[in-house]
Parts: sequence; C-alpha cells; structure tokens
Amino acid sequence: MASGPKVSANLIEADRLLGEAAAAGASLAVLPENFAMLGRRDEERLSEAEPEGSGPLQEWLASQARKHRMWIVGGTIPLTAGDDKCTGSCLVFDADGERRARFDKMHLFDVSIPDSDERYHESASTRAGDEVVVIDSPVGRLGLAVCYDLRFPELFRAMAAQGAEVFAVPSAFTVQTGRAHWEMLCRARAVENLAWVIAGAQGGYHVDGRETWGHSLIVDPWGVVVAEQQQGAGVVTAPVAPEKRNRLRERFPVLEHRREQLWSFGPRTRSD
Repeated sequence: MASGPKVSANLIEADRLLGEAAAAGASLAVLPENFAMLGRRDEERLSEAEPEGSGPLQEWLASQARKHRMWIVGGTIPLTAGDDKCTGSCLVFDADGERRARFDKMHLFDVSIPDSDERYHESASTRAGDEVVVIDSPVGRLGLAVCYDLRFPELFRAMAAQGAEVFAVPSAFTVQTGRAHWEMLCRARAVENLAWVIAGAQGGYHVDGRETWGHSLIVDPWGVVVAEQQQGAGVVTAPVAPEKRNRLRERFPVLEHRREQLWSFGPRTRSD
C-alpha cells in the first residue's frame, strides 16, 4: 500500500486488496505497518489510538477477517498506552474474526538517515513492546515483528526458539534504508532461521512528500525471493509450503546446532 492520512480512504483500499488476496486463495494476509494511517508526523497516529479490545480499527480488522474468511496480520494500528503515547500494535485475527495475538513493535525508529535530511523520533509518541509473540496459524508457527525490528536478529532467533516457522513483518522502510538493506535483511532473517518471511510494506509517495521503499516480499527458507510487489498498491501471493521448510531443516540442521547456553535473550516470550 501507499497509505495517506485519511483513514477511510486507506480502509477502502485495504478492503480491495484483501479481497484480491482472498480471491487468489490466500489463507493468511499481511498488511503493511501503519496501513490505516500514514500521516505527516508520527504524532498524528495518537488521534486514532484505540483502547485494547475496542475501537473502529480493531472492529474493521475483525470484520475483514470474517468477510474474506482468512487470517489477517493487521499491519500495525495505534493502541493507547498512557502518558500521551501509543503502541504500534500488530494484531492477528483468525477467519472467524477472533483475535489470536497482539505484538507491540519492540525497536523504535529513532534515527537520522545517513546522507539525508530525514530524521525520525518514533519514541516521542510510541511506547516500545517487550514481548516475543509466536502463535499457531494456517501457515505454521507464526512469529511477529514490525519494520525496524528486522534489524535485530536476536528477536528472530528468540522466535525460532519458540518454534517459529514463518515470520510476518509489516513494514514502512524509507527509500534510503530500503534500497540499501531491505531485501538483504529479509533474506538474512529467512536464511538464519530456515523460515519463511512474509513482509508487507508501504511503497510509494505519500502526501507529506515522504517516499517509502515498498518491495513487499515473500522469501522462502533458503533465502529466495519467490514473490515481490515493488511499489504502489498490489498483492503478492505464494504457497508457503511446509514440506520445503521441513526438508531444509532436516538436511541442513542449523537450528539444531545452536549453542543456546552461550547466549541469553532479554525480551519476555509468549507462545500461544
């Protein structure tokens, strides 16, 4: 998607795209980060923040899952967190519209882009999450991460330790960082963990002049990009075949060679 600041317009577009995914036979769809609103400033999301469990965006995601009869990884939406902040929360709904998981973006984008005037201070309006989330889904054990989290391989290793076989990574990479690192990082997380990566991304020009990199990807456990949408609105689909993953993990047992006693992971974990 190339979302803008008008929530109603973004939801119309997301509904259309989810319909395309369902018509193509998708059992699970991944929306981009900030799919419902990508405004001029991060602080604008605070105006749309909802309490957990109640609100129009949560109700919309649940209704879309029921309407299209598929699981939806709902990109991120802002949930109230107190102290004039929100969370960047990735909610997962099953095909009956029941919420199955919540993951709050763990690593916040407080950076100055090299060789650019772009600066971001996500922590000014967003509270970071601290819990690893892995759940059962129609495509296997599903681990959740959001955008900047992609740069922290220890999070993905922690998810793998919880049995993750597929990673969903809603994102909105900048053009500069996306051009340099996006595909590399998606493929690396897949290869390191012999897992699928489904990375739905913002891609295109936005009303504030910002441009996001796009290149929504599905990457197989050997690091091969099997589907890609470079920019703009669109849908990519691929069969997330468990036999490919299982065969690779059997013949190339890198996960069994981990020496976990040498390492420790800070975040709390939850396995549903």
